[in-house]
Amino acid sequence: MKELGLKYGCNPNQKPSRIYMEEGELPLEVLNGRPGYINFLDALNSWQLVKEMKAATGLPSAASFKHVSPAGAAVGLPLSDTLKKIYFVDDLPELSPIACAYARARGADRMSSYGDFVALSDTCDAVTALLLKREVSDGVIAPGYTPEALDILRAKRKGTYNVIQIDPNYVPEPVERKQVFGITFEQGRNEIRLDDPSLFANIPTANKTFPEEARRDLIISLITLKYTQSNSVCYVKDGQAIGIGAGQQSRIHCTRLAGNKADIWWLRQHPRVMNLPFIEGIRRADRDNTIDVYISDDYDDVLREGTWQQFFTTRPEPLTREEKKAWIAQNKDVSLGSDAFFPFGDNIERAHKSGVAYIAQAGGSVRDDHVIATCDKYGIAMAFTDVRLFHH
Repeated sequence: MKELGLKYGCNPNQKPSRIYMEEGELPLEVLNGRPGYINFLDALNSWQLVKEMKAATGLPSAASFKHVSPAGAAVGLPLSDTLKKIYFVDDLPELSPIACAYARARGADRMSSYGDFVALSDTCDAVTALLLKREVSDGVIAPGYTPEALDILRAKRKGTYNVIQIDPNYVPEPVERKQVFGITFEQGRNEIRLDDPSLFANIPTANKTFPEEARRDLIISLITLKYTQSNSVCYVKDGQAIGIGAGQQSRIHCTRLAGNKADIWWLRQHPRVMNLPFIEGIRRADRDNTIDVYISDDYDDVLREGTWQQFFTTRPEPLTREEKKAWIAQNKDVSLGSDAFFPFGDNIERAHKSGVAYIAQAGGSVRDDHVIATCDKYGIAMAFTDVRLFHH
């Protein structure tokens, strides 16, 4: 198939719309549903991310995309009992590595992942399809599907769930083009390898030690940033993104946004949050939103009299700011990547509050000395990669 007509473009008024190949056949097949313009943007960007992450780490990888940026990305490391509980997969049978990857990618920021498009580096199996079946999601792209998984996914959303199969051996042309306002832009594809050991050759901080797990997490961070709308930063821990700040004009705002998401991910593991007394049968989206509000400074929105009864069997006590600060302080060994240099040390100050111990960033700011000194103040190891990863 050389082209595929779409219902409309980014918005219903933007017609006609299609995807097509100038030469050759489309490297993908729609197995179910009718994906739209934004679905394909998410699918093709997320597929590149997981394919590259699998190649760099050797581990099955998954991504949860919304509006052409990842809400989560992860490799398929086993889940602890705590993570199984906060990702709400503790009731499923034994999870395969690819299922673990998606549980991590979806679970990192469940509010942002609502209605996501999913990418899987490996064949989608039945347990991953079961995980997908119960989440609010627009579709999935993968190199293959087991017959049982395909049956499960084809039954989702009254048979309209979008299922795309892509040729894993497809390699695009080295030059890419797009149009803006009738003008064609052309550039070489960003083929830089982010698992190259030379990225960690320039370490200007006093602490020059990067354990293997930290290097892996920094590589995951950089690959995630390669497919995230700029400006962007990404916090990673134990093989998964735990906070992504995308599309901000100011880098410190990226760092704060992503850091706040990382803090929420960690707060969800607080014993009081894990044991919130939800009413039976609460919808998954309502539960996720309630947790998010309960953790925030606006907790009274779900705890006030006449409201808490909609969510809880008994009214839980809120976490005080002091309790939240003390819990967040226990998060350690977080890795942080940035798609360009940090201009000031304020980014490091904010990152430190969320447990960052390892950083990879481009370097090249006129205030690199201030950034290095701030890292040294906290014993953070930082590498200057000399690589910018802007994505638009």
